[in-house]
Amino acid sequence: MRSAWRRLAVFGLAGMALFVIAACGGSSKSSSSTTTTTSSSSGTPTVGVDDLTADFSAMTKLKPLASQGKGMIGVLLPDTTTSTRYVQYDAPNLTKAFKQAGLTTSQFKIDNAHGSTSTMQQQAEADINAGASVLLIDPLDPGSGAAIESKAESQGVKVIDYDRLVTGGPKDRYYVSFNNVQVGQLIGQGMVDCLSAWKVNKPQILVMSGAATDNNAKLFAQGYNGVLDPKFKDGTYTKVGAPAGTWDAPTAATTFEQQFTAHPNMNAVLMPNDDTNNAVVAVLQKDKIKPMTFPTTGQDAAPTGLQNILLGYQCGTVYKPYFAEAQAAAALALYLRAGKTPPSSLVNDTTKDTTLNADIKSVYTKPFWVTKENMADTVVKDGTITASALCTPKVAQACKDAGIQ
Repeated sequence: MRSAWRRLAVFGLAGMALFVIAACGGSSKSSSSTTTTTSSSSGTPTVGVDDLTADFSAMTKLKPLASQGKGMIGVLLPDTTTSTRYVQYDAPNLTKAFKQAGLTTSQFKIDNAHGSTSTMQQQAEADINAGASVLLIDPLDPGSGAAIESKAESQGVKVIDYDRLVTGGPKDRYYVSFNNVQVGQLIGQGMVDCLSAWKVNKPQILVMSGAATDNNAKLFAQGYNGVLDPKFKDGTYTKVGAPAGTWDAPTAATTFEQQFTAHPNMNAVLMPNDDTNNAVVAVLQKDKIKPMTFPTTGQDAAPTGLQNILLGYQCGTVYKPYFAEAQAAAALALYLRAGKTPPSSLVNDTTKDTTLNADIKSVYTKPFWVTKENMADTVVKDGTITASALCTPKVAQACKDAGIQ
């Protein structure tokens, strides 16, 4: 995943919010904040996860923190190729959140490593040398991320894992993400529901995964395997294969073609990402597979994934309100920069770092399952994508049929 829009709830993702599955495995406990933005008795503003709406209004309540804090906030994003989300959503949403909270452009800096661990290391060192007091890090792999965080901590810089857990990082760091086991559960249940809705007889499912180096991919797999494995074991479904994972679309296409040749009876593919699934859909279309006959899944509510859903080649996608995740990360960074303890309404969970065997204080925002039926009331209503951008000529009629105009 990374996970593409890798990859948003105010859409409420409401439609499928009805469908949110209880979190498991990815955290040691689960809780949800209903606290509204207030001020504590000390005068420090208090923001909860449920306050982080698409209008970014909660961030304005944090201006006192911005004025109290010292040092720069550095943001290190991983790439622009394996997921379009970092350019389309994360960078602009983080920028908006920081500015809404009162920071100037000299008080925060957002960099992208373009897939290079050495570049991210250089960017981190530059931020530390420039006086950063907080670093938000979304690493390319846990090892390089832990090295950056260790160096930052030794320099007195607070660190936050952004979107991906940096296993082996400092014990006193924070983690901001979605409950990634729950994300996987949504994908698995989405496949189950779609197989029934599309009336697929004797499901023969290929289970494809994300890159093995991505801790999120492991958590996604924990979630969807937990849903599907009982059905494989009792014979309701057949697992035809589970090839090595990847976030690279061309590799995913090649792998799928090889598996389809080896298992011509295959009639469904579980995929935890919209971009890699789009490569699979291209193969299905080339092979003249008819819509709503061969279920596939995705994650990130990417434009391609949403269009494939409208066209009947993808069952649904996990919509992760990136605007909420970005605001949560920005709010957490502002508390740390000001030397304040973040409130429990924001830091609402813990996540097990299996390398350290330690629980990492975490902020979880909520993911949702988006289908053709609730797309208009979720990603479109929330402004994650406009109807004009989504409804290109090839999906114009499908958009109209789905009430998207």
